[in-house]
Amino acid sequence: MSATAAVAATIVGAVGSRSAALLDLSHKIAAQPELAFEERFASRSIGGMLRSAGFQVHEGIAGLDTAVRGDAGAGRLVLVFLAEYDALPDIGHACGHNVIAAAAVGAAIGLAAVADELDVRVVLLGTPAEEGGGGKILLLERGAFDGIHAALMIHPGPRDLVEMPTLATTELTATYTGRAAHASAFPEQGLNAADAATIAQVAIGLLRQQLPPDARVHGIITEAGVAPNVIPERAGLRYLIRSARSAELADLQPRIEACFSAGAIATGCELAVERTMPLYEELRSDPDLAALYRARAAELGRDARHPSERARRAAGSTDMGNVSQRLPAIHPMIGVDSLPDVPHQPGFAAVCAGPEGDRAVLDGASALALAAADAASTPELRARLMGDAA
Repeated sequence: MSATAAVAATIVGAVGSRSAALLDLSHKIAAQPELAFEERFASRSIGGMLRSAGFQVHEGIAGLDTAVRGDAGAGRLVLVFLAEYDALPDIGHACGHNVIAAAAVGAAIGLAAVADELDVRVVLLGTPAEEGGGGKILLLERGAFDGIHAALMIHPGPRDLVEMPTLATTELTATYTGRAAHASAFPEQGLNAADAATIAQVAIGLLRQQLPPDARVHGIITEAGVAPNVIPERAGLRYLIRSARSAELADLQPRIEACFSAGAIATGCELAVERTMPLYEELRSDPDLAALYRARAAELGRDARHPSERARRAAGSTDMGNVSQRLPAIHPMIGVDSLPDVPHQPGFAAVCAGPEGDRAVLDGASALALAAADAASTPELRARLMGDAA
């Protein structure tokens, strides 16, 4: 069962009436990129817009300065729209989080317009630090999702997909400590930490031949010396490891740590390995909510298909995976016609701040709100969701 035509018209009208403000929010967040846990402008802007729409707003929730929550309605079914707004170093909003944030705010405003009629409570949760900081994981652990029945958000991408392909992931940091020496006069006195990092990278490169097709291992050198005539005393690596499921990631991690150890053994350097981000679990898309989103997206002229096998290879990771493992959730991809530019390229940031990004904000807001209204209007689904509260 779908929401009535009158309910749908009210939702679309509410989003449309705020369209200029929603696009302004997206553009301003894009123009002022802020890194993880530093998103003060974005979180304040979201809070201000929610207040202007009649939401009860709380900032700095769950001990996170840049997390924000807005509530509207007093219904029994509690639905949350999730906003992300942290940027990437150097390349800004090349993951399109400005689109995510504005679409989530629009969806919350749209559904709030019919909250009493549908017996729902609408929550907008602004979640900082998706790019490695695990903001949603911290919010989960600190009770911010308690009592919520389902979570919805969208993510921009090159094409429309009913669910975004994802992998479980975590980050490992390896630090090598050797001994400095004059690289020409007394090389025998040195223990070369940069060599240790090089050996580890070669070992990881060779290991890739024996990894499952859905595993990913990639990283950067964070330090490797300060002068060419000084044998490097310290070197560092940061690596992300990914796999289709968290259990498989647990099997992969010790193999990568063994590669790190190879560098230390070969050079005589000391090694310290640390896991430097929370475990991001794989995304589990609720099939009923996904079907409702797909139908509403189609009404807006969007063909949100299930990912092909080729599309599933283009997988990233998100802390929304952790949310989806604990309560029903969807995380579709909304197309911005960006090719050849793809996420994490500067060109993608430009697209998400342009006309295609604007269309994704408004379509995403309407499709999410309409799908949520359909869920609230479908007795069997509503009952299931209310039985699954975290």
